Amino acid sequence: MRLDFFVANSTGLSRKASRQQISKGEVTVDNEVCRKAATPIRTDQRVCWREQPLALPGERYFMLNKPVGVVSATRDRDHTTAVDLLPAELRPGLHVAGRLDIDTTGLLLLTTDGNWSHRITSPRYQCRKRYRVTLAEPLEQAARLKLEQGVVLKDDPQPTRAARIDAISEQVVDLTISEGRYHQVKRMLAAVGNRVEALHRLQIGPVELDPTLEAGAFRVLTDDEIGLL
Repeated sequence: MRLDFFVANSTGLSRKASRQQISKGEVTVDNEVCRKAATPIRTDQRVCWREQPLALPGERYFMLNKPVGVVSATRDRDHTTAVDLLPAELRPGLHVAGRLDIDTTGLLLLTTDGNWSHRITSPRYQCRKRYRVTLAEPLEQAARLKLEQGVVLKDDPQPTRAARIDAISEQVVDLTISEGRYHQVKRMLAAVGNRVEALHRLQIGPVELDPTLEAGAFRVLTDDEIGLL
């Protein structure tokens, strides 16, 4: 998080006023005056304004059932964003933890907690995601085996990690992966000669999409859900 953002959110000052205070030398980081507004701040650092320690308000965590046509972003000139679907008073500082394509629906997590979202999105943690996939053609056994073993995607020589496939019907499967490559699910199915007609995310790690949430609706994550991730 940038220093000016931290100061603004922990004091109630505007971003402009926060930058002015920083440039005047009124803000210290770990007891050293810092005059650069863009300085990145870690959660373990001590930030003071006029010798008073600052702390961010409590972090916020939400799940959203993303509809088609909404982009996984904080702002966009041409489309409604996931953050736009929440009330204005809840939006400051929110970002998306694990994006979905504009035509993909389902579970989207939004938070102000950068460390928490890093554990979800970083390849290091291999957080598993489960998708309900509607296919253009029935999934043949040979194709299923390839997906479960890992496939090579177009323009990407590194094979995917092994996926889990659970058949729902002839042309609907639940696909679980532990990566987040660009358009990965669609490219995986293309690599085995099939095509994704619809894609809906059901689960991230152990947290499942609340079945009572209609498209475009959101709710606060429970303490248990936050802790699980």
